[in-house]
Amino acid sequence: MRTGTSQRDDQRTTAQQRRKELLEAADRVVLRDGPEASMNAIAAEAGITKPILYRHFGDKGGLYRALAKRHTDALLASLRAALDAPAEDRRHRVEATLDTYLAAIEARPQVYRFLMHPADHGQQEPEQGFDVGHHSAPLLRRLGEELAMVIAERLDLGSGGDEVARVWGHGIVGMMHAAGDWWLRDRPCERGQLVHHLTDLLWGRLSLADDRVGAPGF
Repeated sequence: MRTGTSQRDDQRTTAQQRRKELLEAADRVVLRDGPEASMNAIAAEAGITKPILYRHFGDKGGLYRALAKRHTDALLASLRAALDAPAEDRRHRVEATLDTYLAAIEARPQVYRFLMHPADHGQQEPEQGFDVGHHSAPLLRRLGEELAMVIAERLDLGSGGDEVARVWGHGIVGMMHAAGDWWLRDRPCERGQLVHHLTDLLWGRLSLADDRVGAPGF
């Protein structure tokens, strides 16, 4: 005989699986429509009504935040893998990390635009549209804090090193975002060339700092 606890566990597992399926349906719509993705389109893709979609995520903002977390988690995992991968030297590791970010936004430009660029609400019903792009600052702050932690853990920056690490973390993310946004729109050069130029820009004190003793290399 099943206990109340096991039944609740089953219900929780079922709800989590359903939420995952709905996020995957939302992803398909975002890949197709970018910033113009709507709750109506996502509900139709999932084969449900919009009220059921709201039941799982609360509102448009809840679904947007869930999608943002999903993609930010994946991007952070890729960036950490690039930082941890064997490299000839620190410059090559920096180049690999910058390239990982740019490759991610190049591979899924509609997802990037959905997360970072406001839609033209003049082309869609207000109740259908997401408040996209206006939530980009928290995503960038999260990336900046994560990179700051990696820098602080791996580089010996001396007195005030934690402050320097946070400035560098947020500064690098801001640079990647601004340069990547411009590059994705205008394509003024090959991705590898952009990576090279950005690494040149970063290379000052970063090239001179020592690794922390016993820490993974940066």
